[in-house]
Amino acid sequence: MTIPLNMDKDYLESLYREHQESSRCPSPLIVNRFFDNVLGFLFPEYSLIQYKSFEDFESRFEFIRQEFLHILSKRNGDQIHRNLELSTRFFSILPEIKEKLLLDIEAMYQGDPAARSTTEVVRTYPGFYAIASHRIAHFLFNEGLTLIARMISEHAHSKTGIDIHPGATIGDHFCIDHGTGIVIGETTEIGNYVKIYQGVTLGALSVSKDRASEKRHPIIEDHVVIYAGATILGGKTVIGHHSIIGGSVWLTESVPPYSKIYYAPSLKGEQTE
Repeated sequence: MTIPLNMDKDYLESLYREHQESSRCPSPLIVNRFFDNVLGFLFPEYSLIQYKSFEDFESRFEFIRQEFLHILSKRNGDQIHRNLELSTRFFSILPEIKEKLLLDIEAMYQGDPAARSTTEVVRTYPGFYAIASHRIAHFLFNEGLTLIARMISEHAHSKTGIDIHPGATIGDHFCIDHGTGIVIGETTEIGNYVKIYQGVTLGALSVSKDRASEKRHPIIEDHVVIYAGATILGGKTVIGHHSIIGGSVWLTESVPPYSKIYYAPSLKGEQTE
């Protein structure tokens, strides 16, 4: 049957070929649904299902596992052995990821006087959703599943306003307070017991494409607090442990441990640090 077209047929065929090629890559909608299913599996506060029996719970686990294998098959085609290995590693690491997230939850609960319970943190804090997305995306990124990892991180970015590249390394007991507008670049390294407020940027001094393989983002050592609106740039910039970086500070050089860096406008309206 001939269908009258309002578009050039050659162009329509080129779009069709794009769709055929794209079918070898998982849809962001499928990947994001998978992540939310994993989060609901690990944390009942995020689950849409109430299980009547342990058998139902086991069945749910198998469903999520098959969902992941389907995503991998879109990426890796018929590499069945490779896909099974990746799946085994992913589900084996989930208990460790949950332990890290429990530390993050405790950090956010202890770090925010407004928090009434850890359940409130899990159910309502964008910082929890962002770091949960990152912990899972970071594992996938290191396994070479970079596009899938980016889909998860950008999904969290769209929901929370917190932009964490899955390549960034983040230690234990990480606290995000408020969180909106936070940007953490790909080669950022963050230690343990770090607290970051809204609007913080951990970025690069250069966005040149030919420097993509270099260390471009800063190192934040243990027990550092970075207040709202601070910008810390550069791959050689190290914020020493137990330092406090005040709001609206702009840093492109390292500071030693136990530093207190703050922005103070002068009486003449000049800007000093």
